[in-house]
Parts: sequence; C-alpha cells; structure tokens
Amino acid sequence: MFILNANEPKELASYLKKNQWLSDNETIVSATKPGEGNMNYVLRIETEQRTFIIKQSRAYVEKYPQVAAPASRVVTEAGFYQKISEESSIQNRMPKLLGLDTVNNILLLEDLGKSNDYSVLYDLKHRLTTDEVIVLVSYLNELHIHFEKNKVDDELANVELRKLNYEHIFKYPFLEENGFDLDSIQMGLQELALPYKKDAALKVQLELLGSLYLSKGKYLLHGDYYPGSWLKTVKGIQIIDPEFCYYGSREFDLGVFIAHLYLSQQDENLIAVIAKEYTAFADLNPKILNGFVGIEIMRRLIGLAQLPLQMNVKEKADLLIFARELILE
Repeated sequence: MFILNANEPKELASYLKKNQWLSDNETIVSATKPGEGNMNYVLRIETEQRTFIIKQSRAYVEKYPQVAAPASRVVTEAGFYQKISEESSIQNRMPKLLGLDTVNNILLLEDLGKSNDYSVLYDLKHRLTTDEVIVLVSYLNELHIHFEKNKVDDELANVELRKLNYEHIFKYPFLEENGFDLDSIQMGLQELALPYKKDAALKVQLELLGSLYLSKGKYLLHGDYYPGSWLKTVKGIQIIDPEFCYYGSREFDLGVFIAHLYLSQQDENLIAVIAKEYTAFADLNPKILNGFVGIEIMRRLIGLAQLPLQMNVKEKADLLIFARELILE
C-alpha cells in the first residue's frame, strides 16, 4: 500500500505520475499541510503549474492514532462529491473531486486556495455575520432539498464511520472510566463532567438520539457541519470534509450547526435567522433538533473531540446545564 508522506517527494511524484495526476513535465515544488485536520493525512501539493489537495484515510484517526477508524472512509467522501456534482448550487460551494484511488484510499481535490476555516470563532471574540449565517443555511437548504429520497436505501450508508461517531458522541463522553483525563484539558473539568456520567435520565435520552443517528433516512447530510468544515475563501464560504455524510434526519445537520453557535458564544439572534432561512424549519421535530443541539454541546465539552475553546470552567458548567435541559426537554 502506498503511504502519503510529505518527506518523500520523489516517491510522491512517482505515485502521482503513475495515476496520471501529475504530467511528465510537472515537478512538485512543495508538499505542505493545508490546515489542522483531525481524521486524515492531507497535503497541499504545489507544482510550478498549479496546486491541488491530496488526502489519504488510514485505519486510525490521524489526530488520535490510538482510535481505530474505517480505512476506506475517503471512498465514501468521494461518493458524496460525485453525488453533489449533479447540482451546481452545492458543487459551487465545495471543492471538485479530481481523482480517486480506492486501493490506497486516496482522493484528489481542487485546492480552494490558502484560506482559514471558522475555528477562529472559538476564541469567543470573532462574530459570525447574519449574511454568513444565511450562506451557511442556504447550503443545507440546497443539500437537503435537492438530494431528498422518496425511499430509504443503502446509498452512502457510511455505517462503519457512523458507528465510530456514535461511540464518540453518545457513549464515550458519558463513561465514568474512559481513560481520558479531562483535567489534562482544563483543571476542574473532570469533576464537572462526573454528574453527567452518572445521569440515568440523560442516558435514556442519549440512547434514543443515538438510535436515530444510526438509522437510515431520506435526506443527504453533510454529517459534520461545524466551523472546522467551513472555509473563508476568496470565492466566499466553502464547505469541506463531508466524510461523515449519510442519508439521515435533517435535524442532525441543523443541530450540530446550532450547537456550535452556542459553543462559540454567537449572538442568539442568529438562531432565529436559521429558523427563518431554513426552508423546512417548521417541519423539523423540535425535540429531536434540541436533543442533537444538546448532545453536540456536551460531547464537545466532555468528550475526546475537544475544541480550542477560550471558556472558563464556570462558563462550561453553565453550558452543560443548558445542554442537558435541551436533551431532556
């Protein structure tokens, strides 16, 4: 199996040429990380003629090598890109798929340019504008409307990656002994989390929400719609990393979106903007939507997938209380 490695440019060039992704007269000028990704090994390749992104998924999470993950997940991601290429309103908000190697779990993507994602929101100082939220909602509108199915089937089921995500959203944060010392993130966080790890009523609701997450649905979801998947580019906001995609309940995409507005302490009026701009908002199940908002908040505060939040423990305590109320509402 070929392993991507920025420190082996000759081998990389040979691999790219073998796949006809690099012409004979092209030379790699640089191979650099385009950002701080969690799941996969990603490089920006620059030649004297162009740039592109190459991504490989391995049998573990790149940021947490101790966590096993489905090695072929980029193949599912490529399937999403192939699917949405039919609809320009979505494709214009995402990179184009340029190539796929299913043997080595490598895909080639259009480079959207050197840009930053919206993780800067977690410094709790940067503000999303109403116009930016409208663009972010319009993406979900187009995705959910244009790729709605009349019947449930196995297309883009993404079962193995969803099982992994299920464990880290609905189970792992609430285990009393999960091997993750939250005090290593912020002193006092371990004690703060303990009551939620013992909360029987909460766990009943988490089981119900988790079952829904694992269920098939008829709406194509991005599956990880949070600031790390939104890029600020010269073309406007672009959406990346749909590897957690699947056909499911719309409330999940909306719930994750709204949760990160709370986590980054955005103006609550922006939630009203989402309710106004999302075409089918009145058709959503509010209990399920609130449940997904709550669990996303909780797992980001006391789970493994931590964010660079500039919150003190008291602020996190208040947000955990609010998230629990949303789930149990």
